[in-house]
Amino acid sequence: MDSDSKYVDIYSEGTIILPLFEATESQWNRYGRAFAYLLGLMYMFLGVNIIADVFMAAIEVITSKTKKIKIATSNQNGDGGGGGGGASEENTAPHFEELEVKIWNDTVSNLTLMALGSSAPEILLSIIEIIGNGFEPGELGPGTIVGSASFNLLVITAICIVCIPDGESRRIKEINVFACTSFFAVFAYIWLYLVIEVISPNVIEIWESIVTFLFFPLIVLLAFAADKNFWRKQMEMDGDWNQMQDMFAKQKSGSEEDVRHIIE
Repeated sequence: MDSDSKYVDIYSEGTIILPLFEATESQWNRYGRAFAYLLGLMYMFLGVNIIADVFMAAIEVITSKTKKIKIATSNQNGDGGGGGGGASEENTAPHFEELEVKIWNDTVSNLTLMALGSSAPEILLSIIEIIGNGFEPGELGPGTIVGSASFNLLVITAICIVCIPDGESRRIKEINVFACTSFFAVFAYIWLYLVIEVISPNVIEIWESIVTFLFFPLIVLLAFAADKNFWRKQMEMDGDWNQMQDMFAKQKSGSEEDVRHIIE
């Protein structure tokens, strides 16, 4: 075997940027080459960390924006009391209380901007790979997205549970939103398996991409509706409407006692 065979460039297959110096880089010692690549990788990780921090800080500024609204309150001065007999115009004028509320809904911001900020590095990595390979699957493939999602779903959840102090407990405040997002978190893996292995094995068709993308606004809308208790309010409205219909039906039939009973 030739003594220089160990310097033959066998590591450039499937790469996008490397080797930087095609003429000479293949002749480098592989250990020195690995160390140089490691330094470059750490430098890129540092850059991604800086950019991600700035990006997340900008998103937090956007989602923390508030606005002031005025709510009419009852007149606390009564009739003015001032011995003049009637209430003055100042005392009878409506009073407003100024409140500061968030512009962004917490559920929507967590599912859109916050999720985009935390997943931006792996999304960009997957986009760079697919474009660099001429829209052909690479070594990373969907593993960049699935791996990050699995880490968040399993490891982050486990850490949050372990960090609860002994003797204390935590409860999920918005159980409806949690149920909605949990369902889609599991459904995403099922849908990915169906697309890759069942519907069109090893081929991603256009309609599959469009349907997968449309799942995103769907989960945002459903989670927002769950956060606002849309279905519960709708059921209450339907119950009130049915009660009014019963009242009008009893009134039309002339049963005054039944009408009075429904009103009470």
